[in-house]
Formats: sequence, C-alpha cells, structure tokens
Amino acid sequence: MKQKTSSRRILFLATVLTAALLTPVMGYADPSADISPSRMSETMKVLSSDRFEGRAPGTDGEKITVPWLIEQYKALGLEPAGENGGWTQDVPMLRTRTGATGSIAAHTGSKTLSLVQFKDIYLSTLLPEDRLKVKNAPMVFVGYGAHAPERHWDDFKGVDLKGKVAIFLVNDPDFDAAPGEPVAGRFGGKTMTYYGRWTYKYEEAARRGAVAALIVHDTAGASYPWSTVVAPGGEAYDVEHTASESRPVPVQGWLEGKAADALFRQAGLDLAALRIKARSEDFRPVTLEHTAFSADLPVTVDRLKSQNVLAKITGAKYPDETVMFGAHWDAYGKSTDAQGNTVIRRGAIDDGSGIAALFEIARAFKAGPKPDRTVSFVAWTGEERGLLGSGWYVAHPLAPLNKTAANLTMDVLQMAGPAHNAFIIGAGQNTLQDQFAAAAALQGRTTQPEAMPERGAFYRADHLPFARAGVPVLAVMDMAGKFDLVKGGTEAGGKWLTAYMACYHQACDAWSPDWDVRGAAQDVWAVWKVGHDVAFSHDWPQWSAGSEFAAIRQKTAPSTVH
Repeated sequence: MKQKTSSRRILFLATVLTAALLTPVMGYADPSADISPSRMSETMKVLSSDRFEGRAPGTDGEKITVPWLIEQYKALGLEPAGENGGWTQDVPMLRTRTGATGSIAAHTGSKTLSLVQFKDIYLSTLLPEDRLKVKNAPMVFVGYGAHAPERHWDDFKGVDLKGKVAIFLVNDPDFDAAPGEPVAGRFGGKTMTYYGRWTYKYEEAARRGAVAALIVHDTAGASYPWSTVVAPGGEAYDVEHTASESRPVPVQGWLEGKAADALFRQAGLDLAALRIKARSEDFRPVTLEHTAFSADLPVTVDRLKSQNVLAKITGAKYPDETVMFGAHWDAYGKSTDAQGNTVIRRGAIDDGSGIAALFEIARAFKAGPKPDRTVSFVAWTGEERGLLGSGWYVAHPLAPLNKTAANLTMDVLQMAGPAHNAFIIGAGQNTLQDQFAAAAALQGRTTQPEAMPERGAFYRADHLPFARAGVPVLAVMDMAGKFDLVKGGTEAGGKWLTAYMACYHQACDAWSPDWDVRGAAQDVWAVWKVGHDVAFSHDWPQWSAGSEFAAIRQKTAPSTVH
C-alpha cells in the first residue's frame, strides 16, 4: 500500500514537472488564466465591424459601443464601477473642426510668407469659438521648449511669451545630439522624455501665456510623416474646462519642415544652425525680428457627451485599494474621402485588441478566488483624441488614486503568433516592469527595452495620466520593436510590424481571419499575472528612484504605500 502511494506521488510529481516544462511554451501557468486567442479574435471582429462605425466619441458608433461593452461586463459577472452605481462615467467633450478656407501668413517688414493650411502648416484650436484668429503676433523660437529643473535645463530663460507665437522643435535636446555633445544623455539619449512630446510643448506654451504654439515637423523626430500630422483634417477634441481651470493654448499647430526653413530665412535666421544651438544648456530664446504671424480660419464647434465604461470585482480584504486594468474603446470613426467614398477607420488592433484583453483578464479573475484588493476593468473613451477619458478620470476619480496600487494598460497587441521575447515600454520606471519581466520568464520568454524609444511610446497611452498622478503603471504596446517569433524569427516579426505600421490609424487596421492571436494572448497572460500578484497582496508597487513620477507618489500616497 505504501509502495503504491509512493508510486502515485512520483507519477504526480512527474506530471507536475512535465506541465511546468511545457507551460512556458504557451505561457499559461495558471488554469484560472485561460486566455483564449479565439475569443480575443471574435471580440476584435465584432468591434471593428461596420455596425460600430469606427467607434468615434460622440457619434452613432459610440451609441452602439457603450451598451455592447456593458453587456459583455454583465455576461462576465462583473459589478458596475461607474457613477451613481452605474456602468459609465460621463466625459463632456468639445470637438472643433478648423477649416482651410482663410488666410495664414508671416510678415517680416515688407516680406510676406503665405502659408497654406494642411500643406505648409496645420492649425487647430481647442477653444469654443467660431474663428481661429491671430493678428500680428510676434514670433519667438524657444528651441525644444523644455523646462526641466531636475535636469538643470531651461530653454525659456525668463522670456515673456504672453501674446506671442512660440516655435518649438519636435522631440527633446538629446534626439539629434552627436556623441560627445554636452547635452548627450541629459534627456535619456534617443529615448524620448515627456519634454519631447507635443502635448508637453502645448501645455508649456499655455502656462506661459502664448497665443499660439507651432512645432517644426521632421519625420524622424516626430516618428511619423507630415501626412499623419494633417490626417485629422483640422479636427481636435478636448474635455470641457470650467472657468477656473487652466485653458489650452488658443492656437496649436505644426510647421512643415520646408515651410519652417522658409519662415526663418525670411526673418534672416538659419534654422539648421539654431537646431544645433538649441542642444546647449546655454541656449536662449531667439525672437524672429520684425516678424509677425496672422491667421484667420473658420471653426465649427460641437459639444459632446462621451463615456468611460467601468466594471469591477470588489476586493475581499482591502476593498478601498484598487488594481486597474484598462484599454480604450474608441477609434477614428468614419469619414468621406476625396472621391466621396465612406472610409471607416476601424481600430481592430488599436485598440480592439486591448478591449479583447480586458475581457479575458476579467474572465480569468472571475474563474479564481475573490482578490484581496478591488480589481477594476475600464474601457476608456477619447484616447485617440489626447487621452481624454483617462485624463478625465484622473481629474475626477471614482476610486482614490492614492490607494490605486497599479494601472495596467493594453494598447495594440501583435497578431503574428507566439514569440520568444517581449518588450518593456519605458524600461526602468518601476517595479511593475520587473514583475512583467518575471512573468514573461515563466513563459520561457526574454524581455528587452522597446526598440524605438525615440517614439516616446510611454507617453502616448492611457496609463500616462495615472503616472502623472503618481500611480505606478505598466504599459504593454506591441509596436515597440521586432518580435522574435517562434515561426519565422525576427524577420517575420519585422514584416508584421512594418505591415501594421502602414495601417496605423488607417482603414486597413481591420480584422483578419489570418491573424495568429496566440502572441497577443502571451502578453495578456503576463499582464494578468502582474495584476493578479498585486491584487492578491498588500504590497505597493514602487517607482524607481530616477523616475520623474517617483516624487509625485511620495507626496500623494498614504503612509501604508511607502
């Protein structure tokens, strides 16, 4: 009898060991986390179908999307986590559409440089006014426009920008720095910091009272061509601001590279030489002498009400502490092209894949025991329009941010099959990234920093408002580099990335039956594992000492967090 028992134990241990050895191939180390590629594919197929009309905020597409999301939450057995005991949070939005018929010009003495909207310049506004107007405003070149005391850097040097047009370079001072230049490494090398994002530059212009902010476009620094800049056709979104809140810069825009060169030449300046000077901490703003900027364009204004969609599983031990999983439901909607054809930008991968992941993670949690902490599942609105839904939530939280242990965001997952590697966006920021690396290792995968950090992916998705509020975040975005695919290696991974980027924010981001969703499922399992470990503990993820967000958490978190 004892011998039989012993044999059974040996057989049991052998079975467990075999399972442990085989598990990393697919990455499912826990039976409650059965992440289904086929279910994910079906979710993406539905969300990107004609019925949802590209899921633009404030459209008929939203009227279909929000109830459908709520239906899925209910079917999963989740609890509502929205306002007033419901499933949603209202996000009041302003939509403006700036036209092309009008005048834009820069005058230097007797010389005039006329600029054509969408060809030489791209102007938009976030103010609810029927015309975009600037009249004879002085112009000042402010380099990269970075005010970074912690890096001992200030491009402004006390210049008065009130009533003026501020001209910025895209990205940050390290991007074009040659080896050995004093600035090299001050802003993370090729890795973009938040100071390099266009959103930061517009915010800084608004803080300093500028009447307009123009960013000089170059494809390498922006990480996208001029065609991407002008693709929205003058359309811009923002959340509604109260009278007491700070207002956005009245006019925001981009200068096409050749047009910028011509503008500076007209003012007697060499933009190429100024680019080099702007990479020095001694740089001082340069006024375009005797040059004034004017613009007068029509604007159409609409006020919309959009919605975040929120669900949760209430924690058994620490219900007032939250672990949040998020993805955005919105895409770019439908429009009419130059030939009069209806075009739907469906967002099957961006971010139908994230919503599909959200459902799978919720299902995995429901299959297991109740978590210690509350786990929330949020589908954000307005990500494509400037992280509006997540930004609104952070300004109007429905659970305390200082007791939100983590925000885990999924935005664009790869559809090319299982991979030997995974990417960490914004590597070195916090302990959640270390946990993600450990989860990937359980799958037999290696992790590496994103391959194109100059794109600033860490500052381009819905986790960012939470990071800026001090909440530790993990972002998984599978356009961070070439995957080393189990089938085809990095060559096949590179082909998938190139093909996807050609469809980024375009109509061809559509569902395909040819997708191999198992690679996406690998990443979803790893994200689930990180969130699961935080949800079933009372540990608090921490920012790294060198992160720009560490000081915020130190100031805002309760004593139990430290």
